[in-house]
Amino acid sequence: MNLTGKLLIAMPGIGDPRFEHSVIFLCSHSDEGAMGLIINKIAPEVQLGNLLEQLEIPVTEAGAEKLAIRFGGPVETQRGFVLHSPEYESSVNSLAVPPGYAMTATLDILEDIAQGSGPEKMLVMLGYAGWGPGQVEAEIVANGWLTTECSDDLIFDTADGDKWGAALGAMGIDPLSLSASAGTA
Repeated sequence: MNLTGKLLIAMPGIGDPRFEHSVIFLCSHSDEGAMGLIINKIAPEVQLGNLLEQLEIPVTEAGAEKLAIRFGGPVETQRGFVLHSPEYESSVNSLAVPPGYAMTATLDILEDIAQGSGPEKMLVMLGYAGWGPGQVEAEIVANGWLTTECSDDLIFDTADGDKWGAALGAMGIDPLSLSASAGTA
């Protein structure tokens, strides 16, 4: 099972408040573990302008400083990640993520965003979610997560507060019908 490029949707009662109602885009998944970015949790009181100012990156693109920063996950929360459309490629390093996304974690993407030459579609995050070998699979089996396909509309165009319900709705699931307990047959 390779979940790279898929979404994890937190089930009710996941047991970790950092992940309640989270939708996570998995940037990588292999036998060595998994790495993903929470796409629906705004980092409180932080905008891209704050980050660009701290990094002394000049802004010439109108509105760039007002872009929201999201809480990408509890690991390395001082490190930045940008999930974006695939037409942009960092001059340093971008990770292509099938089925048509990319993730960049180098400073040059922030410089390009500030200058208006960044990706067409993007989410900027601080931190990421990570799992060791077999951990995410065990959490799925324990009813912690649902998995589904992703879409540009859900990732980039749906309001953050609506992403969890929209992801479930895309699977034909009513959020009110979910239970926090798993069963066996």
